Parts: sequence; structure tokens; C-alpha cells
Amino acid sequence: MTDRSRVRLAELVAALSLGVDLGFAQPMEHVLRQCLIALRLAERLSMTDEERATVYYASLLINIGCHADAHEQAKWYGDDIALKSAKFGADMRSLRSAVTTLGRLGAGNQPLHRLRVALDFAVWGHREVEGMVATHNTIARSFAQQLGLPQPVGEAVATGYERWDGKGWPGELSGDAIPLASRVVQLAEHVEVAHRVGGIGGACALARARAGGQFDPALVDLLVSDAPAVFAGLDEVDRWRAVIDAEPSLAVVLSGDRLDAALAALGTAVDVKSPYWLGHSQALADLAGAAGERAGLAADDVVTLRRTALVCGLGRLGVSNSILDKRGSLSDGEWERIRMHPYLTERMLRQSESLAPLAALAVQLRERLDGSGYPRGLTGSTISRAGQVLAAADAYQSMREPRPHRAQLSADDAAAELRSDVKSRLRDGEAVDAVLAAAGHRVRRRREGPAGLTPREVEVLRLLAQGLSNKEIAQRLSISPKTAGTHIEHIYSKIDASSRAVASLFAVQHGLLPEEEIVRAA
Repeated sequence: MTDRSRVRLAELVAALSLGVDLGFAQPMEHVLRQCLIALRLAERLSMTDEERATVYYASLLINIGCHADAHEQAKWYGDDIALKSAKFGADMRSLRSAVTTLGRLGAGNQPLHRLRVALDFAVWGHREVEGMVATHNTIARSFAQQLGLPQPVGEAVATGYERWDGKGWPGELSGDAIPLASRVVQLAEHVEVAHRVGGIGGACALARARAGGQFDPALVDLLVSDAPAVFAGLDEVDRWRAVIDAEPSLAVVLSGDRLDAALAALGTAVDVKSPYWLGHSQALADLAGAAGERAGLAADDVVTLRRTALVCGLGRLGVSNSILDKRGSLSDGEWERIRMHPYLTERMLRQSESLAPLAALAVQLRERLDGSGYPRGLTGSTISRAGQVLAAADAYQSMREPRPHRAQLSADDAAAELRSDVKSRLRDGEAVDAVLAAAGHRVRRRREGPAGLTPREVEVLRLLAQGLSNKEIAQRLSISPKTAGTHIEHIYSKIDASSRAVASLFAVQHGLLPEEEIVRAA
């Protein structure tokens, strides 16, 4: 049985890598495949366990910093994901690459706007863009440090864009001065794409063409000399399991505060993608966790809720900032991409048995009781209690933050919006009250009923007295029939009743039925 309170760091990083794939317009598991290739090269280099561990984690993290300035990338080039996908086309220092990149300036906009963007780029924008890769390296190193990885991993990811010929970014190293792990990972990253598109022949051709320029020529020779073995079985193996099982001796296992800190680092790595989302994941985790406690969730469920809140935005890595940061209305296609992000988060997290509970909750982030939410259109009791709290907390926290199409709402306005959703039967009233109370709002105190009945039990008793079945009560209150049955058992126990008739008499005697219902019952 999997201990879900403990998570291997390899699983966290591998899950994040699936989002990095989407951010480069690559199919999920591109990074996992490149990790396997890099490890096979490391084996042929007779690397030590510590050196292999550096290759392993550097391979999974090499591009994590590339989303940090996606806002600026979208500002200049329209679609940041399309821009990053060009990395695997022409050599980034080639004339062809330069022409292609310049041709993207202002993409997706009207000609006059594109002209303005091109002029701004010529005057000052090129300096901002030139410094982006160096920024990526710095952020990747910082992220590795936050995860508690050894210094060589940070050095490898920080030099991931240096080139053998010294013409890389930031251009401070060349040749053997570049860490070996960085050279191995860079080669593996590019030949993975070439192999997926053109087989062994395509991978070897790319490696040879860039040997002595981008790639270490000795590593290219090593790859080409044993290419069939290096690429063997990449399409047949369970790549997730293969990568997790291949984790070298480092084998970091996280639990408690260390796990929370690692999850927070993942959430921040995604939030930094857009200035409109900075700090969102941590603020949401704090609010959702406090609301979960007020809603009476079990302690373990509150922990799961808080941790899910930290990473429920991972799917935004698969959404272009040309959409996330758009000031105007979204097109149908753009809106559909937004609607996919909770599913993408689930897809990234569910690969790990330890992270599966977070995946199951994260996918409910934007669901609504009436089925108008997304991605699955869940209704009523099919949304878990924790899911209702998470959705309400996310709605409130998002309204309290600025977005490209609106200013941030005041606390009172955000609260009014949530209360309106309750009246429209979009959100659960108790979940909303818990969120608003956690956010510091005064909420109407729900009075305890006679015999210690909770407000929910009073609601169930009223419906039971009207002759509704467990299933009908469940439908009316947007809970499961099993939950309705549990409430009825508790009611019977508290009021010392053994039948609906006795319970109904108790309800009448204690004034729990509205007058019109008493008259109708008579």
C-alpha cells in the first residue's frame, strides 16, 4: 500500500516535467524520454552514482526557468508556447532561427500593432529578449536550491544553454568548462525530438550537424556509435515508471513540512509565469486550508486540500500567456484552452500514486453544483466536500487579485459575488460561509438545532418529514444518498427516534417545519 503522506522528490519533479512539455508544445513525456536517453549516455560514460543523480535531476529540470518570462515572450511574439517550440527546429544561433524569430514579432495582432512592436523591439526590446535565457538559467538554479538538490544540479541547470563553441547563453563557458551533466542533458533533449520525428537516422544526423558547435563532439561520437542501444525501447516502456525506477542513489523522500515546501516551490514556479498570478498558489493554500478547518473537514482532508491548492494551477503551464494575459474577451478556442487547465493538472499529478489524491481534488477546481463548471460538468454530490471548498476559495482569491481584463475586487464585492453564487445554486452555502469566515468576513452563525442537531441535519429532517426518500433528499441538498443516510442515522440517534413518523413528530413539536409545510402535511 502506498504511503501518501510521503512523496519521492523524483515524482514531484517528473510530474512538473509533464507541464514543461506542454509549455514547449511537446507531447507529454518528452522530458521523461530525454531523461532516459541522458541516463543511458551517463552509463556509457561510467559516471558515479552522484554524477548520474546530477544528470537525472538536471534532465527533468533543465527548462523549468523558461516559463518565468512567458508574459514578456507573449508581449513580443504573441504565443510564448509557439515561440519556445522553435527551440527544437533550427539551431538557435543560426540565421534561419533569427529570421524565424523576428518573423514572430507581434504575431496574432493587426499589421499596425505588429509594426509598433517591431519598432519597439529594434529600439530597446532586443536587449530584454537577449537577457531572457540568462534569466531562465538563474531561476532554474534557484528552483533546484528550493527543492534541496545538491549544488552540482543547480550548476547543471544554470548552464543548460551554454554551447560547446562558447556562443550560448549567457556565453560565459565553452568546451570542457561546461559541466558534463549539462552537456549530456542538452544533447539528450534535442536528439529526443529528432528521434521521435525522424528515428535513429534523424537523431544521429542532428547530433552530427551540431557537433563542435552546440554539442560536445565526443558525446556526439559516443551517441552515434551506440545509437540503437541508446534509443532502444523508448516507445515500448512505461516511461513514467522507468524514470521513477531509474532514480539514482540520491532517492529523496519528502514528508511533512519538506513536502509542503516542495509543493509550494512548484506552485510558485507556475505562478511566476504571469504577473497576474504571482503569489496565488500560496494565498489559495492558506485560505482553503483555513476554510477546510471551519467546514469541519477531517485533519487529513485539510492537509490534502491545502497541498492541492498549492499545485492546482500546474495546468496553466499548458496555456499560452497570449490567452492568460489577454486584456480583451477570449475567443471560443482560447476559452476552450482555459477550460482544459484543471484536466491538465490532473493529468500531470495522477501519474504518481502518492499525488493521486491531489489530482482527484485539483480537477474539481472549476466545477459548479449545477453542472455549468469545467472540465467535466460535475453536479451536486459528485463534487466532493473538499472540492466545493477549494472551488469557493479559488473563486474568492482570484477575485481579490487583478486580472488583465479587470481590476481586483474589494473584499466586500468578492464576498457578494460568492453569496450570489449560493443563491443561484452554483456553490454550496456552507463551503462559501467557511471561505468567507476564513477570509475575515462576518457570516451568519448557523444556530444549533434542538437535541444538538446540526444545521445540515435540520435540513435533512425537514425533508425526511415531508416523506422524501434518501435519494430525493440527496438530490435536493446536492449530497450523495449515502451521506443523506448517514445524516438520518445521526438524527435518529440524537432525537431517540426509530422511524420517519417519530422523527416527523419531533420536527413539528420543535417548530422545525415552516408553517406552510405543516399545513400541507395535515
